Amino acid sequence: MSTHADRLAALREELARRRLDGFVVPLTDEHMSEYVGAYAQRLAWLTGFEGSAGSAVVLPQEAAIFVDGRYTLQVREQVSAEQWSYQSVPQTSVTEWLREHAREGARIGYDPWLHTKGWVRQAREQLAARGAELVAVDTNPVDAIWPDRPAPSDARLVVQPDDLAGKSSAAKRQEMADALAKAGADAAVLSALDSIAWTFNVRGTDVARTPVALAYALVRADGTADLFVAPDKIDDAVRQHLGNAVRLHPRADFAKALAGLAGKRVLVDPERGVAAIFEALEQGGATLIEGRDPAVLPKAIKNDAEIAGTKAAHLRDGAALTRFLHWLSIEAPKGRLDELKASDRLEAFRAETGKLRDLSFDTISGSGANGAIVHYRASEKTNRPIEAGTLYLVDSGGQYQDGTTDVTRTVAIGEPTPEMRDRFTRVLKGHIALGSAVFPVGTRGSQLDVLARQFLWAAGLDYAHGTGHGVGAYLGVHEGPQRIATSSGGQAGTEEPLRAGMIVSNEPGYYKTGGYGIRIENLVLVEPRDVAGAEKEMLGFHTLTLAPIDRRLVDPALMSEAERAWLDGYHARVRKEIGPLVPAEVRCWLDEVTAPISA
Repeated sequence: MSTHADRLAALREELARRRLDGFVVPLTDEHMSEYVGAYAQRLAWLTGFEGSAGSAVVLPQEAAIFVDGRYTLQVREQVSAEQWSYQSVPQTSVTEWLREHAREGARIGYDPWLHTKGWVRQAREQLAARGAELVAVDTNPVDAIWPDRPAPSDARLVVQPDDLAGKSSAAKRQEMADALAKAGADAAVLSALDSIAWTFNVRGTDVARTPVALAYALVRADGTADLFVAPDKIDDAVRQHLGNAVRLHPRADFAKALAGLAGKRVLVDPERGVAAIFEALEQGGATLIEGRDPAVLPKAIKNDAEIAGTKAAHLRDGAALTRFLHWLSIEAPKGRLDELKASDRLEAFRAETGKLRDLSFDTISGSGANGAIVHYRASEKTNRPIEAGTLYLVDSGGQYQDGTTDVTRTVAIGEPTPEMRDRFTRVLKGHIALGSAVFPVGTRGSQLDVLARQFLWAAGLDYAHGTGHGVGAYLGVHEGPQRIATSSGGQAGTEEPLRAGMIVSNEPGYYKTGGYGIRIENLVLVEPRDVAGAEKEMLGFHTLTLAPIDRRLVDPALMSEAERAWLDGYHARVRKEIGPLVPAEVRCWLDEVTAPISA
């Protein structure tokens, strides 16, 4: 099965053998992860699509792939239009498409370990309206035809020290236990990998770019816990760290343990727990309590140690990025750079800190038209030279033991056009408006999103992605529950109130298909804000990311005095805090490129 067409044909044969008329292939794993291990990359293996979000449906005569606006261009480059139809989310959905395309009486298969209970209910209802049936499979049919499917990682867990975590695992579990007792629950299921890593103060390398380990957990109302993880992944140091209150079990025993909770009241998160977990508990006689994973909110609200670590990581990372931007300013005019060489050099600068554990995601290194592909990833096939007269967009980040970073800069290669400067300045104005916002406690991400878009909207422009996502503390670069985005489309997190201690990105952009892409991204910390005469508790943002913004792309005439003052003030911080961390020749360049902007 050397081609994706062969793989699609093989899957159809396997479905026919199982008396199924279709199958749904999501891009996730048993933990509802956004980024997954190689063993769970079924969508990429089947279709060729390498984005981080999507789904596919295979019917006997039709097949469709579903992606959101971030991947509109990428999916068309990576997935054959001869075999697959392209579907846009949220304009349509897998379940809506099935209702329109599944034949009456069809049996559509799904893997209950890869879908939420809510999705299963919705799909069942849509198919019933068509006279069709949703059928759970015992084993995934894609796995049956994937001859060289990688095995799950066997890497060992490592301890995240309490001085970086800011709180011991025992203290975290006791707080959860108190909350469970208050809710009348005997136990809570933790299936999200970052929740498990945070709760037990452990990290792993089972998923590229995210320091988590494949595991499940049950946290009990008495403060004890059961951790389900492959035995070979635990060494004496981790065992001693976990202590006697954490009982260890093979990961393969998790489903059996759920079936043994008869008579217990068990909390399960319907957003993060897969349908198979609910089914095992119900069949085992447990009483289900649907509620949010008890680690989600305390994980999102960083404590003092996590904030201090994150700030240290951003200084280190900002110095590496500044060294890269200086290097780019020297090498790009020579005409010998391309996207891959640039991203490799940026990673090398981060590695030279001696603290880099991994990148926080695959670097987006986009030159010219490739920069307009929102979640572009350069390859030997797509690699473009970085040429004069273009824009170069680089979105990147690092995983350090004390923090996670994510930053985007857009750089003019040579002289930018007036249009480029206009679009960049509008994006910058939106970035400044959001970063400067002061808002009352209880404000949601959907209420702030318009601040970043307003100047683009005024020119009839927009961007097809969210404005901000949560970020973990040496955990996921995308972390809930908070999010800054429009509330349309059912995007999770937009209605979550922002709270002091949360970290979010501030990343408006503009993308001209076939031309260029622009994005300016800093991470910001939500913190209390003192406002004279305020009648409510107020919040604001403290910018964590420190690296120069390309002033050559700024049209000062489009900016207000306050906006120019913000940019000058930000660059003064960059000079003061990053300047001492870079070599002398870089510092001289930094002084030049962060000088006050003229009106």
